[in-house]
Amino acid sequence: MRKFLITLTLASIVLTAHAGGGWPQPKRGGYFKLGQNFIIAPSFYGPTGDIVDITTISLYTTSIYGEYGFTDRLTGIGYFPLFVRSTLNEIKFQQSGSTIPGDELNSIGDAELGLKYAIITNKPVVLSATVTLGLPLGETAGGESQILQTGDGEFNQMLRLDVSHSFYPSPFYVSAYGGFNNRTKNFSDEARFGFEVGATFKKFIPIFKLNVVQSLNNGGAAVVQNGVFSNNTEYVSPTIELNYQLKDKLGVTASGGFAFAGQNILAAPNWGVGVYLKL
Repeated sequence: MRKFLITLTLASIVLTAHAGGGWPQPKRGGYFKLGQNFIIAPSFYGPTGDIVDITTISLYTTSIYGEYGFTDRLTGIGYFPLFVRSTLNEIKFQQSGSTIPGDELNSIGDAELGLKYAIITNKPVVLSATVTLGLPLGETAGGESQILQTGDGEFNQMLRLDVSHSFYPSPFYVSAYGGFNNRTKNFSDEARFGFEVGATFKKFIPIFKLNVVQSLNNGGAAVVQNGVFSNNTEYVSPTIELNYQLKDKLGVTASGGFAFAGQNILAAPNWGVGVYLKL
C-alpha cells in the first residue's frame, strides 16, 4: 500500500479541477473558478512509504482555473496559481530554550495551458482528447533555507483521453480518463488515470473523484525539499467535492481529502474552497 495517497490536488498537481470531463464547453460558454487550497503537514511519506516526522510545512495556494469554448468542439483550458505561500515552522527546544527560526516563500506557482477537442459528441457516450502544457513559473529553491518551493522547475506535456456518460433523466453521470505525462529535466514520466461520479440535485452537485498517478521511474532519483514537488511521486487520490449553485451562473465549492499512504509526498489533508462562474 506504499504507493497509495488520498489527497486533493489542485492544481499544483495536474488536472484535478476539470469541470467538463469528456464534455467540451459550448461555443462562447465557459467555467471559471477562483480557488484556495491549503496543506499543513507535520509528517511525510518517504520512498518506501514509511511515515517520517518532519518540521511542519504548510502550503497555501490561491488559483484561477478556467475553461472556455472556442467552438462547440474545441475548449481552451488554463490554470494559474497566482499566489503560493510555502512556510516552514520554527523549532523551539524546551530544555535549552534555543530555537531554529522558521522560513517562508511567497511566489506564483507552476501554470498550465491546454486544449480539449471533442472527438465524439451528442451521443450517449462522449469522448474528448486534451493536450496540456505545464509551465515552470514557480520557485524551485526559496526562503532563507533554500528548501521551500512553489513549483518543480520542469516543463511537461500531457496527453489525456476523457470518456463520459450521462444517465439522463437520472441526475447521475460518470467519467473516466487516462493520460501520459512527459516530463523534462530528468523527472520521471507518469501514467495518469481515474474516474468521477457525480449528480445534480437542483442546486446541489456532489462529486466523487479518484485520480491515480504512477511514476515510470525513468528519470533521476527523488530530490525532496518541501515534499510536494518531488520526483517519482505516486498516489491514488480519492476526493469529495461539494458544489452549490447560488444563482444560475454563480456557485460555491468545497473539497477535501486525507492521506493514508503515499510515496515521496506530504502525509497530510488537503482542503479547498472556491467560487465559480458559468457562462
